[in-house]
Amino acid sequence: MQKQRIVVKIGSSSLTNEKGEIDQEKLGNHVDALAMLRKANHEVILVTSGAVAAGFRGLGYSSRPVTLKGRQAAAAIGQSLLIQSYLEKLSAYDITAALLLLTRDDFSNRERYRNAYATITELLDRGILPIINENDTVSIAELTFGDNDMLSALVSGFIHADQLIILTDINGIYSGNPKTDPSAYKYEFIQKISNEMIQAADSGGSKVGTGGMKSKLMAAKTATSLGIPVFIGHGKGPDKLIQALEGNGDGTYIASHSKVPINTRKQWIALHSESTGKIYIDQGAEEAISQRGSSLLSAGVIKSSGTFEKGDVVEVYGIHDLLGKGEVSCSSVELNKEIKRYLERDINEITPSIEVIHRDGWVSKHKMGEVLS
Repeated sequence: MQKQRIVVKIGSSSLTNEKGEIDQEKLGNHVDALAMLRKANHEVILVTSGAVAAGFRGLGYSSRPVTLKGRQAAAAIGQSLLIQSYLEKLSAYDITAALLLLTRDDFSNRERYRNAYATITELLDRGILPIINENDTVSIAELTFGDNDMLSALVSGFIHADQLIILTDINGIYSGNPKTDPSAYKYEFIQKISNEMIQAADSGGSKVGTGGMKSKLMAAKTATSLGIPVFIGHGKGPDKLIQALEGNGDGTYIASHSKVPINTRKQWIALHSESTGKIYIDQGAEEAISQRGSSLLSAGVIKSSGTFEKGDVVEVYGIHDLLGKGEVSCSSVELNKEIKRYLERDINEITPSIEVIHRDGWVSKHKMGEVLS
């Protein structure tokens, strides 16, 4: 099989026992499968949950804490226990691993986003297994990924993975809850995840995890919109990941519905950037960027609002509606000067324009909708 870049996400319920402790047998089985995937010459990135689940017993809690401070304290204890267990098991295969703890702010901050990408690719180039988890000890509620399902989807996108494998304690996606609905059937293959399918999914999750099937469907929708096919399911034995990769996994396969993968820069603009201003353009400029794939020039800008600098992201509006988002090549001060100069020009004067948004830094509303909906 051709060498591929694979992201494997393992949830808390697949790592721990009912008491919330790390189940060494379960973890060992996952490591065996990861090692076999690497032995087949694939690049592997592991996104793992389990820090909070592994640590809450050490705090004296009888179950997963619901308060922010409780989760953060449990993660502080559990993170070291979790990575120690992984390292001990991986050492039997002479696999060196590196731990990366990420927060939502690492994605929204452009420089940190680039640094995370550079770090992961360097580790892969050196043959090291990146192990990624959310940094629960410092995350605040407004800046979390919600669960590691979405984190795995975002990581898959920005490192341009060939496949995302989400391991869970259920063997795929069902039309209903198979525990309560005897007529529920499993989807072997899904062409495209609908919003109705997400809303109908059970969002309860397990006692030790944060993500139920709803979160996995939302993550899968994000990943497939970025050009990454997804497998959701489980398996036993050291060949379970190989089986999933070869199309024989015990779960559900979800097709990528983006014909052209979105590059890392445009992913950041669409998914993670915060708009600092708005630009309004005329019909000619709208047709140029929407239909001809041109860059946006200052001659087509009617007005702007907000204060922004070169490299910031702004929303762009046409005559009737939002057209998309783009990374500006000039500041709001420079742009407003150009707008004024263009309006005050002699009608017969040929006035050169400056570039406002290069086409490589532009994401249309249509493409944003595919990624964000």
